[in-house]
Amino acid sequence: MKWGFLLLLMLIWVSAASVAQGNPECVNCHNQLPVEVAQGCTQCHSAGQIRVAAQNAVPALPKAAVPGRVPAVLGMSVPLLYNDSRIGSEPNPMVLVPAGEFIMGTDTRLADEGPQHKVKLAAFYIDKYEVTNLQYEQFIKATERRSPLHFKNRTYPEGKVDHPVINVSWEDAHDYCAWAGKRLPTDQEWEKAARGTDGRTFPWGNEFDPHKANVPGLWKELAAFGDTTPVGAFEAGKSPYGVYDLSGNVWEWTDSWYQPYPGNKVASENYGERYKTLKGGSWFDCSFYQCGVSAPAFNRAFFAVRTKNDSFGFRCAKDAK
Repeated sequence: MKWGFLLLLMLIWVSAASVAQGNPECVNCHNQLPVEVAQGCTQCHSAGQIRVAAQNAVPALPKAAVPGRVPAVLGMSVPLLYNDSRIGSEPNPMVLVPAGEFIMGTDTRLADEGPQHKVKLAAFYIDKYEVTNLQYEQFIKATERRSPLHFKNRTYPEGKVDHPVINVSWEDAHDYCAWAGKRLPTDQEWEKAARGTDGRTFPWGNEFDPHKANVPGLWKELAAFGDTTPVGAFEAGKSPYGVYDLSGNVWEWTDSWYQPYPGNKVASENYGERYKTLKGGSWFDCSFYQCGVSAPAFNRAFFAVRTKNDSFGFRCAKDAK
């Protein structure tokens, strides 16, 4: 029976990756509107049914490796779960990214990530951390907005005060930032904040290290399915500007439409003002990426503005006067 469940899980992963790669529309995930559909999608970046299959396939995990009970995650500088906030309920502190040129994109991976090119930006501020559950709770209380699906009685789960808020659409993210006197970053701003001016692949450098970010490889070492982690927990994984979690934890909404880069010769019917771009990869990424490395700074995903799932979050930005 155990091997049957494992086989089922493998078939789901292979099928999901094949559909996502072979169907540029990826309608069931990228263009969904109801959150219930998004959470059940196994063809794109949502955990959905794959989470259930994984839990069924590995029923004998030790208690210390079960998500929500892991006492310490490799590389983290804070506990996985706690109730008193380190970050606070006010909108995040911000980091100044100075004006200047940086290297965007790559010529070595997916077609939509290139060609590599230089971009010159004005100075801007970006949140030091992803927006947390506690911070978002203040927003829904002040605006009487509907709470995210994982909230119960309009509050976040026990122990996850400083985890990034999830189950938020682009519209939710946009409106929170406006309420906080900020805005969503563009994909260019986000990528510069993540990789600096030397063209590095990850915020910490060019070599992948699963102990410097909340990525699928980290949870594989712990023999657990995975989850979000508190923002700012990976001290060694921050960017050249001191910004945290720009690789892994949650995909982050940006304000940019999914458009081809200058000089890109590979046509895609998904380009245009139809989907918004997300950056950074997440703790999950086990469908299209088959639990591989989705967290390079040049990576990007694209989804409809109303899509919500348990691996999407955001941070805010602001013009520098």
